[in-house]
Amino acid sequence: MKVHPLYLCALALGLGATSCSNGPRPPEPGTPAFYWGAAQLTLKAGDLPKTNDNLQELVQGDNQFTAKARIFQIALSAGMAKGAGDLAAAYEAGMKENHENPLLLRKHMTQARTLAGHAALDLATQVQILLAKDKSPQFAMEFPFPPGSATEPGGLRRVQTGAILPETDAGTLETTMLERGLVQTICQLTGNPDDPAKTLALFQPGPARVPRETFLLAAAHILYDESPVFGTSKLDQPQRLKAMYEQALAALGQVPETKETKALVTKIQALMKKMPLT
Repeated sequence: MKVHPLYLCALALGLGATSCSNGPRPPEPGTPAFYWGAAQLTLKAGDLPKTNDNLQELVQGDNQFTAKARIFQIALSAGMAKGAGDLAAAYEAGMKENHENPLLLRKHMTQARTLAGHAALDLATQVQILLAKDKSPQFAMEFPFPPGSATEPGGLRRVQTGAILPETDAGTLETTMLERGLVQTICQLTGNPDDPAKTLALFQPGPARVPRETFLLAAAHILYDESPVFGTSKLDQPQRLKAMYEQALAALGQVPETKETKALVTKIQALMKKMPLT
């Protein structure tokens, strides 16, 4: 990935790099330590796409940060998939309400849906690798609790009713929805759905530690919930839809069987049977 020199400079400053510092030498730009620190900073700044870029530099290699970056990446990509997917659904609803000028709403819907698809694919990929390589009894979320809120932003309701937001407001709404999706997802991955306050408390001593079965069960549910983005009425990518189902089943295969897991397996298997053989 090509990184703009100004971006590297800004991050170096944020990571504590000063020419006259007498403290520990800051990580060199382009090193795993640099990308790990950069991911923390961009998350705090609310720039989730850039956080994703930084984590991709780590999970594609094999270094001292790869394992914890993968947990970070799973949470991030799941949150982005949810946030972008919810935003796309709002724009789709708005298109049905705005009969005079739906084209701009369609443009935003397509952009959000594409982002959701990329994030969902990243999620499935990293879950697959996690299941194969990491047998830890618990996973540590070694990153700050993200900015944002789990509450629905007012702009979302406006979009759903067909309103066309100014570009600046539309960009703000996208950022807010991605942050919201990440907060909701982290709550789910820690076993505290719909309880951001309880989840935040887990991060106070830091890092938040989650039992393996809790994390994998939540990941399976998220893979199932976000899989429709690849359906025929949306991105129409059946192979990626199948990959989402397969990774959800693989995750469920590594947690104790319960009524909840059996019910989810049954749902997924029924959907897979309906898929074309090709």
